[in-house]
Amino acid sequence: MQTSSSTEVDETVGMDGGAEAVVGREVEAAEDAAGKKLTRKERREVKKAAKMIGAQPIDKKHAFKLWLYVAPLLVLVFLFSYVPLFGWIYAFYDYQPPIPLFESKFVGLQWFEMMVQNPAQLRTIGQVLLNTFAMSGLNILTSFLPVIFAIALNEIRAKWFKNLIQTLTTLPNFISWVLVYSIAFAMFSSSGMVNELLMNMHLISEPIKFLDSPDQVWLKMLLWNLWKGLGWGSIMYLAGIAGIDPELYEAAQVDGANRFQQIIHVTIPQLMPTYFVLLMLSISNFLNNGMDQYYVFQNAFNQKWIQVLDLYVYNVGMGQNSLSLGTAISMLKSLVSVGLLLLVNWLSKRTRGVGIV
Repeated sequence: MQTSSSTEVDETVGMDGGAEAVVGREVEAAEDAAGKKLTRKERREVKKAAKMIGAQPIDKKHAFKLWLYVAPLLVLVFLFSYVPLFGWIYAFYDYQPPIPLFESKFVGLQWFEMMVQNPAQLRTIGQVLLNTFAMSGLNILTSFLPVIFAIALNEIRAKWFKNLIQTLTTLPNFISWVLVYSIAFAMFSSSGMVNELLMNMHLISEPIKFLDSPDQVWLKMLLWNLWKGLGWGSIMYLAGIAGIDPELYEAAQVDGANRFQQIIHVTIPQLMPTYFVLLMLSISNFLNNGMDQYYVFQNAFNQKWIQVLDLYVYNVGMGQNSLSLGTAISMLKSLVSVGLLLLVNWLSKRTRGVGIV
């Protein structure tokens, strides 16, 4: 009797390829949670439970429609993320525009050898990597600030004031770095508003070189990045706070927790999974600082300390007209970034039991 009912269940929930994939993921999740490979009997039990929960077969026509929804995104990803990889071929040629690529001399790994054999090139790359690590490290060390800002913003009871602060802190994200530099130049240049005000108040005798000095370049760029991205970075955490079960706060209140204790023991723990995923992605993106902000703020006085890897690739490829060397450096950067992503994903699985990709 038991055997026939079991067979009945299996027949009722017949599985196609898509549903089998769902069941397979359930088995993998169970193994990750258990921290070990399941036995054959345990795998059968997990599969049966997944089928009974609702891993129903998906109609092929419906599945095709779902693929049509995803297709435009896949095409865009292919065009803008994978087709440009063809440009890596420049790293193996001595390309000198306007000569066509395939009429250029094939040099193999010459540009890669140059990076490690040329002492001057090594010193420059070393300084560039130092700047890159410093900027990325500061960004990671301050990655908790959007969490704090989101919590503080959520605690504001006056809705109009909360909306005003959120709007004012989010808008800078939509301002281009060129306009940001224009604002910075108008305010902090040697003849800018801040220096004029300080000199008129007789607080300084000569203008302070806020923009034309190599001092504290990393800190200045960090502050500009925070000003531009703090409000935008807090949006995901505000959404996370809105999704927290109110019953958790009610239970904390019953236990006698005040508002600060509720934040410590309810809000922050509920936001940690989101924060951890974003932190892991930031670490995997360690070598990618972006170029725009450093490009507009660089000058002859601070170039040594502001030139990060992305900006260096641009300066080599476009400024020095060495597209092949710039491509070789960019290629190595991409490969290291992929390696960091795989490493972070492995660490995430080991520590949290769940990968980020």
